[in-house]
Amino acid sequence: MNVLGKKKPVIGVIHLLPLPGAPREKALREVRKRAEADARNLAGVDGYILENFGDAPFSPGPVEPHIIAIMTDIARTLPRPLGINVLRNDASAALGIALAVDADFIRVNIHTGVMQTDQGVIEGQAHKTVRYRKAIGSRAKIFADVLVKHATGGGDPATVARETAYRGLADALLVTGAETASAADPEELRTVKEAVPDRPVLVASGVTTENIRTFDRADGFIIGSHFKRGGNPENPVDPARVRRFLKAR
Repeated sequence: MNVLGKKKPVIGVIHLLPLPGAPREKALREVRKRAEADARNLAGVDGYILENFGDAPFSPGPVEPHIIAIMTDIARTLPRPLGINVLRNDASAALGIALAVDADFIRVNIHTGVMQTDQGVIEGQAHKTVRYRKAIGSRAKIFADVLVKHATGGGDPATVARETAYRGLADALLVTGAETASAADPEELRTVKEAVPDRPVLVASGVTTENIRTFDRADGFIIGSHFKRGGNPENPVDPARVRRFLKAR
């Protein structure tokens, strides 16, 4: 099944350094410099996704206007295909950025249902997200997590997958491990694939050069930590790790 016009695409993550107002904020020139360097060092991947990873602790609700403005400004300079993820769960902001820069998709961590997270209880807002996308005329696809990492609750994977796809109208589903850089469960991937055979299902955490064959059922991969120096998501992208992975896939 094709995703972004590719079979089993590899989507590299551009983790922004902490933005102004975040507890560990960096100068904007440093934020931009890192994002540009990471994009260059991800050469060869099939797509990119930009997220405000450095802004922890994340807001459970809407982000401040300057976050949207800065992410839009940086996203304009990045290669395509491109996705936008505004952490923790600001789908409306992601859609607004995607419209402004003509991005291809957004990631929504909690699209349907209710999850207990490190930001507290977060409720999915699929009804608002899908209607807002239509209202502003956005073409961005919605890539939605099924039982997203750093969260508990939600129900069994098959039911959540069907509700995310068929009631929340997500265009693609994402399967992750329990936390950043932890591998997804191949059995959960199988369950989700069988529950929604007409939707692409990507593995979105913990995929490495060593375990990629474990996820042969996946329709694509979103890779952040493994492409970073030392496998640490806060480090810059290591082009040698990217090349090794792309050769092994």
